[in-house]
Amino acid sequence: MELLKQRIIEEGVILSDQVLKLDGLLNHQVDPQLTMEMGREFAARFKESGITRVLTVESSGIAVAFATAYELGVPLVFARRKKTLLAEEDAYCERVPSFTKGIVTDIMLSRQYLKSEDRVLFIDDIIANGDAARGLIKIIERSGAELVGLGIVIEKCFQAGARTIREQGITLESLVKIESLTNGTITFGE
Repeated sequence: MELLKQRIIEEGVILSDQVLKLDGLLNHQVDPQLTMEMGREFAARFKESGITRVLTVESSGIAVAFATAYELGVPLVFARRKKTLLAEEDAYCERVPSFTKGIVTDIMLSRQYLKSEDRVLFIDDIIANGDAARGLIKIIERSGAELVGLGIVIEKCFQAGARTIREQGITLESLVKIESLTNGTITFGE
């Protein structure tokens, strides 16, 4: 998506050779038109897959996952990172480290919203080390649902997350691939 690449160049802030801050696009502020365009793109890539649910992890993946679910005409379900007073005791739960936050969190998903007959598309904003993705994949597997694929807005190719997911035989589609953030320059991949 050339539009997305242009917006990343214009609004992304390189904090280190590992971290790109995208608060103006994905993580703090959301551009509704761009987000809907990303949702249309993911829906087009997975439209023939018989998806029954779009799944993400709160919070930065929710907007793009919503746009994708809307385009596919299916429900959006998101795993929570914090237990609430209303959380089910027997919800699916996985401990996952967060590269960006530098902490380990639990992701939880109500059994009510993920059934064995579901065909799931997992949408997320960025994949770095892939820990959150692997945690959610484990939850999907435990539920008996079928993971159709992953749609990732930005793939950091210089970190192992996407590669290790693909090595498991899982389809992973990225809208933009970033090869490097070295010397304060964003280098895109194919």
